[in-house]
Amino acid sequence: MARVIVAGVNDRVADTARLRQQLTLDPNDRVAWHNLAAAYGDLGHAAQAEEAARRAITLGIKAPETRLVLARALQSQRRLDESEREFERALALRPAYVEAHRDLAQLVWMRTGDAGAALRRLDKAIRAAPREPGLHLVRSIVLEFAGDRAGGLVAAEAGLARSPNDVPLLRQAARLCAETGDADRALAFAQRAASLAPFAFDVRTSLCEALLAAGRIDDAAPIAAALCAVQPLNQYAIALQATVWRLQGDARYAALYDYGALVVSRELDVPPGWNRLDAFLDELTADLDGLHSFRTHPLQQSVRGGSQLQLQAPELARPLIGALFKSINAAVRAYMAQLGPGTDPLRSRNTGKAAYTGAWSVRLRSGGHHADHVHPHGWLSSACYIALPPSIGSKETDHAGWLRFGRPSMTTSPPLQADHLVRPEPGRVVLFPAYMWHGVEPFESDQPRLSVAFDVVPG
Repeated sequence: MARVIVAGVNDRVADTARLRQQLTLDPNDRVAWHNLAAAYGDLGHAAQAEEAARRAITLGIKAPETRLVLARALQSQRRLDESEREFERALALRPAYVEAHRDLAQLVWMRTGDAGAALRRLDKAIRAAPREPGLHLVRSIVLEFAGDRAGGLVAAEAGLARSPNDVPLLRQAARLCAETGDADRALAFAQRAASLAPFAFDVRTSLCEALLAAGRIDDAAPIAAALCAVQPLNQYAIALQATVWRLQGDARYAALYDYGALVVSRELDVPPGWNRLDAFLDELTADLDGLHSFRTHPLQQSVRGGSQLQLQAPELARPLIGALFKSINAAVRAYMAQLGPGTDPLRSRNTGKAAYTGAWSVRLRSGGHHADHVHPHGWLSSACYIALPPSIGSKETDHAGWLRFGRPSMTTSPPLQADHLVRPEPGRVVLFPAYMWHGVEPFESDQPRLSVAFDVVPG
């Protein structure tokens, strides 16, 4: 279980083997080198992705997609100046390349915390291609995650003025309207998106969210139920269903969000080679601190006021991080054994075996927090505490920096607050269903709050 997998990992591993075989027959096939780079990138093997992308470029490939793969591989290796240059080269080849603009804006934002700097290249592209809706969407997202929701809404509406039937922009506008207190407009945008793409799963989730913001719970209920029927393993659909049940006072909510049985905090085993857990955590803290290279949070993630570090193959191969996950393995196995079988969305998938689908570290600075969220494609989610400011958890009445559960990510009418809190402690891992709304309370301290998290699916 001590490996991290990605969606479609078996297919991508097969792709790399097939492409390697193809390249032994024709080592000058630049398209095959590009495809190999993309496959390695998807698997989290950044050094191999870089090598393959550079080979494709040396052989004369001109596709901006190859530059994008290279830029991402360099970013994963924390070679950030080189990564920025490759994003720029991709954009020189295709000035309205939405994916490259999104990734470049995010990189500049995470390095600087300056939304103006992050948008500089994008705004130039919008002036040159004002009818490209994806560019307006990226601009809206950057402003939203820089803390300017009103500006994000203006950006989305500017895109809709040019492309009134663009569904992603309609969904973005609906969500931002709800978050800025205009439930009626949120519903109007969501209904328009639903009229254009009535069967799209994401569109139906947006409509459900907008109905909840407008207080139309009974209208949202059949949509949430239908989403669960269509994608029964989708943790976001389950979370929407739970929110409807809670607003309706349905007893099924308490069973689904049974905090006493399903949220478990466990102290990590001391890894082999260390006599004390605190000594191990001190060394691990220094190791992780040296890897965190960004000033602020990424786009479209839950982190606010801190940096997020993806733990991919090179990081997981480091001795300290590898030792951490050996201890985490024991905690996950114990959780599954304690959970047992059942018919609910969590226990019904408990095979006693599991694999990680992703892992990351978060370092929150003073004022930082996590927005409420779930992990749509997970099964078990987690929070493992490595180093905490002394002020966190010092008093039961002060919940600063605590892990909270139950507050939805979307606006609801009436509003819902967290209904369960867990105090973090260094050296403890908290495991819980991926469909449970969770976030982190803001805190104030000169010392950062350092954690590791991961998602687990049945093996």
